[in-house]
Amino acid sequence: MRTISGIIIGLVVIVILAFLTGVIYVVDETQQVVITQFGRPVGDAVTAAGLHLKKPLIQMANYFDKRLLQWDGDPNQIPTRDKKYIWVDTTARWKITDPLKFLQSVNNEVSAQGRLDDIINSATRDVITSHLLVETVRDTNRILESKEEIGEDIIITEEAIEHIEDGRKELEGMILIKAKKLAPQYGIELVDVRIKRISYIEDVRKKVYERMIAERKRAAEKYRSEGQGKRAEIEGQREKELKRIRSEAYKTAQGIKGKADAQTIKIYAEAYNQDQEFYTFLKTLDTYRNTIDENSTILLTTDSDYYKYIKKLK
Repeated sequence: MRTISGIIIGLVVIVILAFLTGVIYVVDETQQVVITQFGRPVGDAVTAAGLHLKKPLIQMANYFDKRLLQWDGDPNQIPTRDKKYIWVDTTARWKITDPLKFLQSVNNEVSAQGRLDDIINSATRDVITSHLLVETVRDTNRILESKEEIGEDIIITEEAIEHIEDGRKELEGMILIKAKKLAPQYGIELVDVRIKRISYIEDVRKKVYERMIAERKRAAEKYRSEGQGKRAEIEGQREKELKRIRSEAYKTAQGIKGKADAQTIKIYAEAYNQDQEFYTFLKTLDTYRNTIDENSTILLTTDSDYYKYIKKLK
């Protein structure tokens, strides 16, 4: 038992001494290592996680991150193609893909950030200066892209606003392509470049706001004109439909009225044929009721048909 315990203690002591003297070094999943001997790289980069060996004292383990790293540049004043000066603030994500070349060219992340400043700022300047101001702030030629916002019946045209060839997203892609050409020489891969913020200098800001207002006024006028045209079309259709309904209603009413008149005439004829004298008497009484009241004075001749039933009352 003492022999086994002694062996275990001996192994533990050896491992501790190995760590203390630098014989063993640890690489985790987020790291990659380049071994240098007297400042010069030795062998290939170590990217596998776990325990690794190196020569003590004369060799050193240089650790580099394998994860995506953040780059944030300082805002730069850049003129656009239409001679408008703007402040452009960019950001990027990058990673170390060749740690050996990275060590030999920039040595550490601080120096790499400085190189990325030059690369990305230069690419940003080249792209911005070759495009119009409106292309740096807008991605589309339409102010409203969703049909649900304005109604599917209204046709959206691009004439109301200033036309752009490339939008902001396309410009970001161009910056990334330009910057990616230079980054590999430092063992770096640029993954993404984004424009965080664009600010206008004071004399440009006023002109930009005026142009934005003018664009939206033109767009509003265009939509208003289309709306008025649609309203006129709807009102015309409504008037046409109203006339049709009235015409059909009048036709139906006249048909009903004609049938009622025919029925009335038929009833009168049947009543007259049943007793002509009685029918004449009733019609005469109706005439009295409709033409004579307590304030009426009538002058009649004795042979008047209108008077004949009154004479019989005496």
